[in-house]
Amino acid sequence: MLALTELGQRLRQERESKGLSLEDLQKLTKIQKRYLLGIEEGNYEVMPGKFYVRAFIKQYCEAIGLDTDAIFEEYKSDIPSTQTEDMPQQLSRVRSRKEIPQHTKGVSKAYDYLPTVLVVAGVVVVGIIIWVIAQNIVSDKNKEQANQEAPNSEVQQSNTQEETNETTAKNDNSTSEDDQSAADKKEKEKAAKEKAEKEKAEKEKAAKEKKDSGKQEYKEVQKTGRSATYALSGTDAFNLEVTSTQADTWLDVKNGKGNAFFSSILKKGETKEFDLTKETEARVNIGYSPGVELKVNGKAVNLPFDSSKQVRQVVTIQYQPAEAQ
Repeated sequence: MLALTELGQRLRQERESKGLSLEDLQKLTKIQKRYLLGIEEGNYEVMPGKFYVRAFIKQYCEAIGLDTDAIFEEYKSDIPSTQTEDMPQQLSRVRSRKEIPQHTKGVSKAYDYLPTVLVVAGVVVVGIIIWVIAQNIVSDKNKEQANQEAPNSEVQQSNTQEETNETTAKNDNSTSEDDQSAADKKEKEKAAKEKAEKEKAEKEKAAKEKKDSGKQEYKEVQKTGRSATYALSGTDAFNLEVTSTQADTWLDVKNGKGNAFFSSILKKGETKEFDLTKETEARVNIGYSPGVELKVNGKAVNLPFDSSKQVRQVVTIQYQPAEAQ
């Protein structure tokens, strides 16, 4: 294994302090794990090019919350410059006029005849158009003459059939409009019913949360290292909301038996809700706590530690339902 550079050591320490593995970082940055490992080990030979080295380091820093400009200035001796990149080989393929093969001269002669060919083709196209128009005129005259010679009885029969068709069409349209009107009315009634039921459920939920929040107690039991334990009592519900407002973070939520409800990246602006009413304990592991908000039964609760000093925090909530007290 290669010796870590100062930059690689700094980045690995920051990543581990936030509780992120290389796999987690790969999900955040979309950069392959082997390139992330190459950055930490200072092994830039595995990169596609020097430009990608700087670009990948920039994405790495942004993902773990470091100031990119400050890192590039502080560790500029560890980061390769892109000014010495080789010029694309395509530029060397430009040839002078003298190098053009002689056989292409015949092509230029062919271009001399191009105007004549285009004129001839244009005349042919115009002739075809005139012929088609003439044929259509003759056909229309023949049809008009045939219609004039048709017996009056056939004309009357045609008119009667058209009237019948119009009447049938009107009846069909009327029936279709009635069916559509009935369907629209039924759909509106269904939507109104669903809206009323949704509003009723929201009011009942709000009333229950307000009732529970008046009796609920959420108090600290102990703190040690980066972990803290709280006791939740005086309520018959245990609903937990976790929101990340500043950056993506690793979030792991388990019950007291170690069964995971969620173990993945919580994206910036995303909220996850958990109904833990049937659990007696929940353990919340937050990889990057700045900007993370917790709510218990709709009521905001503070994180146990200052997020600027303790980035990774673990909160354990012990729940005892009111009916069991």
